[in-house]
Amino acid sequence: MAVTGPLLAARDGAVVTLTLNLPDKRNPVSEPEMVDALVDALEAADQDIGVRAVILTGAGSAFSSGGDLRAMKSGTGLRADLPADTRRRYRAGIQRLPLLFHALEVPVIAAVNGPAIGAGLDLACMCDIRIAADTAVFAESFVRLGIVPGDGGAWLLPRIVGFSRATELALTGETIDAHEALAIGLVSRVVPGDALLDAARAVAARIAANPPQAVRMTKRLLREGQTATLPALLDLSAAMQALAHATADHDEAVDAFLAKRPPRFQGS
Repeated sequence: MAVTGPLLAARDGAVVTLTLNLPDKRNPVSEPEMVDALVDALEAADQDIGVRAVILTGAGSAFSSGGDLRAMKSGTGLRADLPADTRRRYRAGIQRLPLLFHALEVPVIAAVNGPAIGAGLDLACMCDIRIAADTAVFAESFVRLGIVPGDGGAWLLPRIVGFSRATELALTGETIDAHEALAIGLVSRVVPGDALLDAARAVAARIAANPPQAVRMTKRLLREGQTATLPALLDLSAAMQALAHATADHDEAVDAFLAKRPPRFQGS
């Protein structure tokens, strides 16, 4: 994979690393070019069973500042002169991201290298796993700008940190550091900044070591479990288990375990 506009894409074996690459603007994600680049790169990774994990990070000192405040002021970004057009811009723009992330089956790890603010925090929340540098900070800061989370943050954040803590973050707009983010379950680990990508790659490698079809179906079940009833999820689990039992990788896993040798998974 290669450079796609404001997004850098690099592949190392079964792991793709995507880097938000507008460091001079602190990597806003509200611009159409960034949304299009993320959609294209993530859809390509999802369609390739050889890609077993994706890492998402930011260039420069920030993960993502969220929206471009200058565009908000001028009305050249998501905000239009006609409110009905603003609604259409959100639906055709940044709101494509939470829908895409929710539909992805390839696991995505956010390597939060710096501030994740507003839509930048929500972008991290769209990912499946979040690892933070010790210098990272987080804020659901929309209310401080007199706006609301327009990209799904009100759905995402409570499912990660719980309703009470999410409400506090969203209604105060206050910033928390990486260690508080760890304490409330927003991130799963905090590491020194210079070790961040290595830590993300280590998690990606542990995921990539497993049968990719089973990994992707397990992720799908976890996502569906956020909203499904237990009977509905059990029905889906049984159907996916039938598919998993029929894979060559399942047979390989059992054979390798019985033979006490490392398995060799092919994604079939």
